[in-house]
Amino acid sequence: MKTIQRSTIVLALVAILISACEGGVTAGLAESNRSREKNPTISASDMQTQVDGNNAFALDVYHSLRSEDGNLILSPFSISLALAMTYAGARAETASQMADVLNFSTQEQTHPAFNALDLALEEPSIMLDKDQEPMQLSIANSVWAEQTFTFLPDFLDTLSLNYGAGIYLLDFINNPDPSRKEINQWVSDETKDKINDLLPENSVTTDTKMVLVNAIYFKADWLSPFDANDTRDGNFTLLDGSQITVPMMGQRMTIPYMLGDGYTAAELPYAGESAVMTVLVPDEGRFEEIESQLEDTMFREVLKKLTLADVTLSIPKFEYESDFNLSETLAGMGMPLAFDANQADFSGMTDQQDLYIGNIIHKAFVAVDEKGTEAAAATAVIMEGATAMMPDNLLVIDRPFLYFIRDVETGQILFIGRVVNPQ
Repeated sequence: MKTIQRSTIVLALVAILISACEGGVTAGLAESNRSREKNPTISASDMQTQVDGNNAFALDVYHSLRSEDGNLILSPFSISLALAMTYAGARAETASQMADVLNFSTQEQTHPAFNALDLALEEPSIMLDKDQEPMQLSIANSVWAEQTFTFLPDFLDTLSLNYGAGIYLLDFINNPDPSRKEINQWVSDETKDKINDLLPENSVTTDTKMVLVNAIYFKADWLSPFDANDTRDGNFTLLDGSQITVPMMGQRMTIPYMLGDGYTAAELPYAGESAVMTVLVPDEGRFEEIESQLEDTMFREVLKKLTLADVTLSIPKFEYESDFNLSETLAGMGMPLAFDANQADFSGMTDQQDLYIGNIIHKAFVAVDEKGTEAAAATAVIMEGATAMMPDNLLVIDRPFLYFIRDVETGQILFIGRVVNPQ
């Protein structure tokens, strides 16, 4: 079944010694006296609205990052979750800009919607083959803060009720780098060592007041695994027209499939059929054109038109990671106030001093082979204090392509990426 991991709930607004790390740093925990709401009051339509908003943001942020060179992988859901916790403390125009960019609704609706979505993703998958391992989907949230900081009860309640997260108290003022390493270790543990060193050196300083973190880990076998004996070296054409030799997995299968205008799409189910990988393969020479057209309406049309077909499929094995500083990206998408030390309004978190977002760091990993897919991602929002059945078809994915890993029941996009060079 799916597994879910979250910060421990304690029933008091107190600081408790819970761990020690190098440099003598100790972490306490400040948390609401209210436990996680397991039956959030939200309609199915409101939750679907949140999923649709998350997926629209997923494609928006992908477009903002697609000018990056090479392969790309990110978890827009991880970014949305980390920023949803941050949004809980945003007020006035800062909150309005965040809601517009992230496609969030009101504070009262957004946080229960994320809670309901998280609980829906937690539902166990159905295993069809006793020889296949159950899908793993682990989502964890945590908040790390300077130990001298005080937090408003409403903010603590929101984190606990909807995200299962308390606030770990660290000594950023005297031990910023050991504190950074402790946060990195938490991320590494939650992602089974796939996301290491999320926070680079000097990203946590004496001015850091809070770091809001989400970590997500996904691992699933294919419903129909590829036979390693059928994997053969094949040509893969790069964007510049040159070719490289890569290991290509292959099999004939009956899967959702469609031929679009300038692209081919197919969907590969994972064991239990509670998650899928949707692959979008632009025709040769049309990758940039199709990639530039990919937005929410087009993506929905692709999903709507997929129909079962017999497909002889070849797809390369691949493994890589990406990392981004999203501060300029999200500011450019329409939420600059959150990053402005003089104008940001996060007064919903604390009345101790002004806060603003110093950096948003995201890192993601993906590996696809004959058995299945393993993917992980983490997002850190660093808050600074202003010290301010059809005829047989052939699909050979021998050119750059896009892919999405989605939860089937909710439709939530968990990961989105592209492969322009499998090596």
